[in-house]
Amino acid sequence: MPGISQLTKKLKDPRVAVRVLLGTLVMANLVAALILFRPWGGSAEDLARQQMALRQQLTAAQKHLSQSKVVVEKVERARKEGDQFLAKYITERRSTMSQVKEELNHIAADAGVTPKGDSINLDPVEGSDTLWQMTISEVYEAKYPNLAKLINMLDKSGRFLIISNMVATPKATGDLLTVTLRLDTFVRGTDGSEL
Repeated sequence: MPGISQLTKKLKDPRVAVRVLLGTLVMANLVAALILFRPWGGSAEDLARQQMALRQQLTAAQKHLSQSKVVVEKVERARKEGDQFLAKYITERRSTMSQVKEELNHIAADAGVTPKGDSINLDPVEGSDTLWQMTISEVYEAKYPNLAKLINMLDKSGRFLIISNMVATPKATGDLLTVTLRLDTFVRGTDGSEL
């Protein structure tokens, strides 16, 4: 191999050998300077900046965690209060029908109004498998003070009744009003096929 023999001859020349030795020393000095002035882990300032950034991240994460704990506590409290509300005001569909009708008749009698007819309708509550909205349309005949008493008694009822619509029309003769009330309440049940 002629290439290796020529290289060996050149290395035997003292000038070439000194140049190679000087080049190697320069490279070694550059590597040593790089390690000394720019450590692989970063300088002290770089490490201090990294430490500060990590502390800020830790503080932000701890703040976010404490906020999340507060939200979790509020959700749990809301769930508990919601369950209590449902247990207190939402009754079973089968028993609610007769109970609501009985209570409305009792309130009407106490208020001095005359029931003239009613209709009841059940519709599923969107997003729930067990809740149904019961809409009751009642027609009454009453004088204005008796109507005001009826509304007051419905408002103070222990049952969760929502007056969603009321239309009062005066009769042609006398001081009687024909009142159509639409009341909404909610019941628990598995399906709305049975009334």
